[in-house]
Parts: sequence; C-alpha cells; structure tokens
Amino acid sequence: MGSADRDEIRAAVAARYAGLARAAQAGQAISDGDPDGGYGAPGYPDAGGLPEAAVRASLGCGNPVAVADLRPGETVLDLGSGGGIDVLLSARRVSPAGQAYGLDMTEEMLDLARANARAAGAGNVEFLRGQIEAIPLPDSSVDVIISNCVINLSTDRPAVFAESFRVLRPGGRLGISDILAEDRLTAAERLERGAQAGCIAGAPSFAEYRGGLARAGFTSIIITPARQAGDGVHSAIIRAVKP
Repeated sequence: MGSADRDEIRAAVAARYAGLARAAQAGQAISDGDPDGGYGAPGYPDAGGLPEAAVRASLGCGNPVAVADLRPGETVLDLGSGGGIDVLLSARRVSPAGQAYGLDMTEEMLDLARANARAAGAGNVEFLRGQIEAIPLPDSSVDVIISNCVINLSTDRPAVFAESFRVLRPGGRLGISDILAEDRLTAAERLERGAQAGCIAGAPSFAEYRGGLARAGFTSIIITPARQAGDGVHSAIIRAVKP
C-alpha cells in the first residue's frame, strides 16, 4: 500500500469519526458496532456516573479497561481514545496517583473527550492529538496501553506495535479489544465484509496480529475471541507484555 493510499484511508477514517463526534455532541444516539450485542455502551456495565455524552460516544467492540488489570498509581494510554470513555474509566482505576492519557487524531473527538473529562471532574487525564503510528510520549513512560477497535483501522500496524513497545516500560502490558479475521479469510474476503472505517475490511487475521506483536518484541501474547462481528470476523481481547 502506497503512502497516498494510506493517507486516503486515514482521511476517510478521520472524517467518519469526526461526524460521529458531532452527532454525539448534538445528543444523537450513535453506533459503530452491534448496539444490541455488547458493543458500544451496552459493553460498559461499569460506566455509572460518567457523562452521558461519553457513554453515547462509546464506539468500541469491547471494554479493554475490564481486562487490563489496571492498578492505582499506574500510567495508562488509550490509543484512539474517541469520546474518552475508556480514559475516564482508566482514570478511576489508577487514581489517586495514576495518570490516564488518551491519543486521537480527530479534533472533534478530542473536543468531545475534553468536555467529558471536565463534566466528570477527572483531574488525572490528558488528551493528546496525534497518530497511533507515532505516539507523542517519551520512551518507557507508560505502564499499560489499552485500545478499543482502533488498531485494526491502522494502515501501518507494525508501526503501532513498535511505538507501543517503545513507550511501555519494561514489564508494561497491553490490554486491547479489536476486530480480527479468521486466518482462513483472504484479503478480498475481508473487503467483502465491510468498509475500512467500519472496522471489518481492514481487520488483520489472528496470525497477522500475533506475528506483528511478536516481531515488535512482545511476549506472553494471548488472543481470545469474544463475539462474532461477521462471517469469520470476531471481536477479540488481546493481551501482551513488554519483557
């Protein structure tokens, strides 16, 4: 894939999520998954007390905070933080001394997330603008990385995995929810199952995801299918450790 193609896909993804952010800010119900089956807001039984707009804009395919085993005092980074629900939930778990960062490339989502943080009175959060392929944080500065149905949208996943490895401290870990395709599906078959910005067409296979994490240096990689998102496509929980 050439750089022009990558830029076009990235722009399409940004435009889609900017529109969803504007809809959430306008009080509209939005969805980017399976609202009746545990995606989005139904997947967050622990979201009580969060601003309605944060819950309304929860567009993921799981609840990575629930599997990341966050501890008080840790620093956590959410890749593709959207409206901020996972950052706000993380901030609760790592408080009082911990810090939660959210990284997103879409200004509209960042505006929404910052408004949600103010409404929640969360003082230990910070939202950063940037791309998950070039994380604007120093080496070895994060204890835990979470992400919710975002890495599969990247056109350069090796860079995402390498950057994640770089910013994690030794012993740091990943707790990710993402969309993965069964290894039997070809790239063409994945394209048939949905638009790139809709999470399915760009879904890597289980083997590709595991191999990418391993090549970046991660160990203790565990990938667990969670829900079926389409024929041969699943939401999955991914855990890994930086040695």
